[in-house]
Amino acid sequence: MPPLAVTTAKPEAGFATLRRFLPYLWPKGGTELKLRITGAMLFVLASKIVQVFGAAYTLKYAVDRMARGDKAGVVVVVALVIGYAAARFGSTLFDNLRNVVFERVGQTATADLAANVFRHLHNLSLRFHLERRTGAVTKVIERGTKSIDTMLYFILFNIAPTVLELAMVLVLFWRNFGLPMVVTTIVMVVIYITFTRKVTDWRSHLRERMNDLDTGAVAHAVDSLLNFETVKYFNAEVREATRYNKAVTAYAAAATKSENSLAWLNIGQAFITNAMLAAGMAFVAHGWSQGRFSAGDVVFISTLLAQLFRPLDLLGMVYRTIRQGIIDMEAMFRLIDTPQEIVDAPGAPALVTEGGTVRFEHVDFAYDPERKILHDMDFTVPAGRTLAVVGSSGAGKSTLARLLFRFYDVTGGRITIDGQDIRAVTQESVRRAIGIVPQDTVLFNDTIGYNIAYGRDGATQADVEAAAKGAAIHDFILSLPDGYKTRVGERGLKLSGGEKQRVAIARTLLKDPTVLILDEATSALDSRTEGEIQETLQRVAQRRTTIIIAHRLSTIVGADQILVMEGGRIIERGTHGQLLGRAGTYADMWARQQAEEEEAQEAAE
Repeated sequence: MPPLAVTTAKPEAGFATLRRFLPYLWPKGGTELKLRITGAMLFVLASKIVQVFGAAYTLKYAVDRMARGDKAGVVVVVALVIGYAAARFGSTLFDNLRNVVFERVGQTATADLAANVFRHLHNLSLRFHLERRTGAVTKVIERGTKSIDTMLYFILFNIAPTVLELAMVLVLFWRNFGLPMVVTTIVMVVIYITFTRKVTDWRSHLRERMNDLDTGAVAHAVDSLLNFETVKYFNAEVREATRYNKAVTAYAAAATKSENSLAWLNIGQAFITNAMLAAGMAFVAHGWSQGRFSAGDVVFISTLLAQLFRPLDLLGMVYRTIRQGIIDMEAMFRLIDTPQEIVDAPGAPALVTEGGTVRFEHVDFAYDPERKILHDMDFTVPAGRTLAVVGSSGAGKSTLARLLFRFYDVTGGRITIDGQDIRAVTQESVRRAIGIVPQDTVLFNDTIGYNIAYGRDGATQADVEAAAKGAAIHDFILSLPDGYKTRVGERGLKLSGGEKQRVAIARTLLKDPTVLILDEATSALDSRTEGEIQETLQRVAQRRTTIIIAHRLSTIVGADQILVMEGGRIIERGTHGQLLGRAGTYADMWARQQAEEEEAQEAAE
């Protein structure tokens, strides 16, 4: 399903990609950028005029005067030689001024495209991110955005100037050497371009294979490092190193073939250009022997052809780069074209919360049509009340939270908050009204202060500290050498489980949601830490509509209503006392957990 593999770009697909790319080159309303592009192109024109006319003619006239032995005109010869050097310097000057003027255009286009892709990725569904490897996605984005600046440079400052220079050279050849030299030059250019394209097309398959292996190696490395602890748990360092070594070894073999093929391309290009140079100079030398051309004409044609060969020698690399750039951009544009699974209804208003009453009305849901997860879920959580959901693993408990956050849309029934169908209001307003303390708290690799402040954009330091106090973690933070500026490490690994949970609670407190979800928030903690966190959670849940997804039944005995789920269905509901009195599934679960706790206590004693 993931459209991340690099594929060969067909010509029509390449043109379509370039058409999508052009708005970044000539943005609407970007007056400054358009002026910069215009100025850069004027510098290109000036560079080519100076290079073709100035350098070639000054050197030709200097050699002609020297060949005639006109020593009296030495001042003129010196002036012409200086003029030749000045023309070469002028060409370099104009080229670099062109780069200075254009640089902001390329960087702006790259930044705009990268920002668009990043925003779109965050708008895609949870399903998309669960089915993709993060390392592979980031590699596609990196290649695609980098190709923007490169393609802008080569299209505007290599291909276009080369075409302009070729036209100038043909005009000069027509005027100075006649039709045979014009035809020969055109034939040489056609042969050169045809050869370059065919060999590059052959090389592209090797390049695509190399990129696929590179993407796979990076994706595996990222995945392995993100699961560092799991690797350690199972003594799998050698196993992971072996897998990665196989991946990079396969990449190295493909890269070797790709780079070796470049040698054959360079050899063929050099043969064509030097054959043309030999033919051109031989033609002029023969004409000189007949008195039709001067000695300076040999230098003249050599200079023009050498100047023309420079961009032509780069044409193979330019063609490869543009072709690869189109392939990379196509992969990135496929990410952009990935449709959003969850979208707001046209003109959807924001959710208006009053008390936060949550209602699941006969909700059905399936991640895949063949496998239904929830069946006729029907319950209400009145404003300010607490609902607990229990059941075995795979019963569909956590799916309730994902549906409430609208990571997915229900396949039947509806979910409302204060009577408003969450599909009829904006996703942003729904998620703003809900806070969650998950079982597995993942923190950004930044400071504790940053992670708490993430709960509300624009929160002040005083707000952060107030939330930390509410989560009973303020004193712990102050005991750290760097206080709120302490970095938590990758995914918060520098903090204990209880500390991470308190940071998550503080972050949710700062958000100040109307509806609170506690998704097995203490199941991974020891009994003592669980008790401390539970007290904090109870304070946080006061006066909020709360849904607790629980594993340990002792944490939800005070809930206003408890739902027991099995196979995506509600099989029992009621208070703790009512469910125990029915001697059903809940009572069995309670008895088992109590027995397990007693055994644990006896073993500890």
